[in-house]
Amino acid sequence: MSVHRPTPPWPSLYNFWIEIEPIQHRDPVQSRGRYLYNSNDIFRFTLYWTLIFYTPAFFLCGTYAFLNLAFTPQSRVRRYLRLTSSEQRAQDALPLQKLHSASLSPADGFALTLCRAKHKRKERRSRLTFALLVALTFACTAVGGAVVGSAVLGYVMAGLFRAARFNMSTWIPFLVALMQTLVGYLSLWPTVVDII
Repeated sequence: MSVHRPTPPWPSLYNFWIEIEPIQHRDPVQSRGRYLYNSNDIFRFTLYWTLIFYTPAFFLCGTYAFLNLAFTPQSRVRRYLRLTSSEQRAQDALPLQKLHSASLSPADGFALTLCRAKHKRKERRSRLTFALLVALTFACTAVGGAVVGSAVLGYVMAGLFRAARFNMSTWIPFLVALMQTLVGYLSLWPTVVDII
């Protein structure tokens, strides 16, 4: 016969010192403590904490990628054309030779048309669409990673605590989500080493 225990509202964090000090000769369940017994509640608490810790880094990186793709730095040609006044005067002092159409052979004219960059139609819109897709991918990856990681860790922790007949404090999903996030951040390290 199972006893119905009410689920505390999220986050239900309490002063964890009541669990630690003094630890001897105390009941496993403290009167001011909050505990989780249902595996779905453990998953839900772990998911909420993981979303809080895990997704901001993805959203920050996604926003950075979106801004870099949507608003690219000006091209070298535009920067070259924006010369300071002293550089402009130096260029005006250089004599330029005029080209006549008779001096260009048909092969030279063909080469000139290949060198010119053609203006792409709707280039700005396609760049913005790609940037939005990248930002959306970051957001979906953040939420998907949080859901999968929370499901695995939440249900594993629920099984371990149920098998050992322990009472799971509401601090455990908080700590599990924090550890999952920190391990996820550590996975960035090999990429950083390769870049350096």
